[in-house]
Amino acid sequence: MSNLVEPSKSTPHPVLPDLLDRDHSILAFNARVLNWAEREDVPLLERLRYLCIVSSNLDEFVEVRAEPHLIANLARDSKGAYTVKSFDRLAAALHALVDKQYTLYNEQLLPALEKEHIKIISHGERNVAQRAWVRQYFNREVKPLLIPVGLDPSHPFPQVANKSLNFIVRLGGKDAFGRSNEIAIVKVPRVLPRMIRMPAKESGAKVLLVSLSSVIRAHLADLFAGRTVEQFSQFRVTRHSDLAVDEEDVKNLRTALRQGLVHRHYGQAVRLEVSAGCSDFLAEMLLQQFELPQKALYRVPGPVNLVRLTQMIDLVDRPDLCFTPYRGTYPRQIDSGQSIFEQLKRGDILIHQPFESFDGVLDFLRAAVQDPQVLAIKQTIYRTGPDSELMDLLREAVRRGKEVTVVVELKARFDEEANINWAEMLESIGAQVLYGVVGLKTHAKMMLITRREGRWLKLYGHLSTGNYNPRTAKLYTDISQITADAALTSDMEQVFVHLASQSKLPPLKKLWLAPFYLQRNLLAKLETLGRAAAAGQVCRVIVKMNALTDEELVYGLMRAGAQGVQIDLIVRGACILPPQLPGQTENIRVRSVIGRFLEHSRVFYFQQGEQEAMYLSSADWMNRNMVRRVELAWPVTDALHRKRILDECLLVYLQDQVDAWELGADGVYVRVKPMPRKKSRGAQASLMLLYGHNNQAH
Repeated sequence: MSNLVEPSKSTPHPVLPDLLDRDHSILAFNARVLNWAEREDVPLLERLRYLCIVSSNLDEFVEVRAEPHLIANLARDSKGAYTVKSFDRLAAALHALVDKQYTLYNEQLLPALEKEHIKIISHGERNVAQRAWVRQYFNREVKPLLIPVGLDPSHPFPQVANKSLNFIVRLGGKDAFGRSNEIAIVKVPRVLPRMIRMPAKESGAKVLLVSLSSVIRAHLADLFAGRTVEQFSQFRVTRHSDLAVDEEDVKNLRTALRQGLVHRHYGQAVRLEVSAGCSDFLAEMLLQQFELPQKALYRVPGPVNLVRLTQMIDLVDRPDLCFTPYRGTYPRQIDSGQSIFEQLKRGDILIHQPFESFDGVLDFLRAAVQDPQVLAIKQTIYRTGPDSELMDLLREAVRRGKEVTVVVELKARFDEEANINWAEMLESIGAQVLYGVVGLKTHAKMMLITRREGRWLKLYGHLSTGNYNPRTAKLYTDISQITADAALTSDMEQVFVHLASQSKLPPLKKLWLAPFYLQRNLLAKLETLGRAAAAGQVCRVIVKMNALTDEELVYGLMRAGAQGVQIDLIVRGACILPPQLPGQTENIRVRSVIGRFLEHSRVFYFQQGEQEAMYLSSADWMNRNMVRRVELAWPVTDALHRKRILDECLLVYLQDQVDAWELGADGVYVRVKPMPRKKSRGAQASLMLLYGHNNQAH
């Protein structure tokens, strides 16, 4: 393969240090996100949003990462990677982070909201009129949907769905048949809103909100006529939710996944959340029911699901307590008055999202759909969301008679159902729908347009570090590249053919493709730079990504650093490389930048003396991206584009003294302190200002 450099067969050097723990690094990332909820310079409702984001992240962490630790703990004799000790350490760290969340919620956010005349009012604080309104709401909207289940031999413990709100109740007295069955379960339907705003008549000048759990709690006795409610607690169980389907053993992956989605809600229980005041009797009963140890129990002084508090932000309707709305500028390189195909003949177009809008990508596809000379459109779909203008454009392309081929990744975690629905819709109207390669997720982001120009067919392509999702494109930082480069688009065509036919891939000119060559070429780059640095050349590596957990690449970075390569790693989330260890990793620095937007772009920069190379990629430096996914990395060959990306995606983040954190060798992140007597601005705020946004604070 012409773009492949074979690294020498080397093994990790024995003096290299132990790696950091991946799971604890993920929790450390969430602690950095939680810091935005703590910061008083962040608008109040946005602080609440960050609190909810952390809760959502922890839900996913528990759903995906906790089961092996839990099973090891229950087995008590595990000698593998997951042990009783690892479970204990992880549970302690998770409990500490959850405790910090609720302390922040109760002691800072709720009092701050009350100062703004916004209050979640409890049953004990409601006056007579407010209680009457809540009772009417309960009787009208809630009670008809609740069916309390009393437990007895003919009514066993009901199936409780993943992350659903439920109540457990201990009753006094006898039931209608004279029995003293004392435990009942009340399942709360997901269709009910978790936060309700009181009308102005009852709330006066304030914004008063009522939680659904408090509405039910105040009227539990109404559900059990003739019985007394002696103890009760809300509870929520989190279940393992990573879909496991043996692709080689199923005839129809789409059907198998759709069936698996039904069972996802009832997988192995891994966490139990109850109210702080839940009695030991009820808590122990729930633990036994879900076969969980004590350390999987979380007693929380507040709602068992903080994620649903995001509903408050819309209910309150206080724009002054939110970020100033941001709309990215239309991509500067695109002239909306001229054919984009003509523009691409003069050079590639870069779009820096969300500072420049995703509209440029949509307009590229729209131009292809509307152009009668465009014959075919090929595209990968990983996450596009349930409601997508992009998918509507593909549907219109089929209607206009163009050949549309879509590689849909059905196994995109938590987007499986939306992707299955899109795949079925596209197939039903005549598009060619592919599901990638068995055993691999297709994570590469690319679109290829075939256009007739005179006697020839010309290829135009789009490559991106992020998804084809118009909603997240407003929230994630990513780089899009639209190109007419013949070598690049020819490589893209070969990859599409490979995904469709699964035939052997011919040599590629520019693209690095995982699982075949990406990791190997990155290791070869690092090895080359290491040898050059050892020989006295000035060598530098700057890499920006979401996670660094691939051990081979971590050891490659360590070896290069030990040979004198200066390495800066901008890693948003998990990082297992311990930097700044004297004599071992002292030439490696790791920082994480957490901002208003989710850092998502992947940029790999290599400098050897006067020579430099830069690659953009869909891949993080994780083992799954290197060996279990179809990923792409492509070179940025235009010098002006390289400088722009270096300035906007790398150097500005290395200079950030507002939103940046530096990782120590012990795995602890420390927030970077601003220079004294100098007004600093975070990287994202600087980019917003660069692209013309008027909100300079955040």
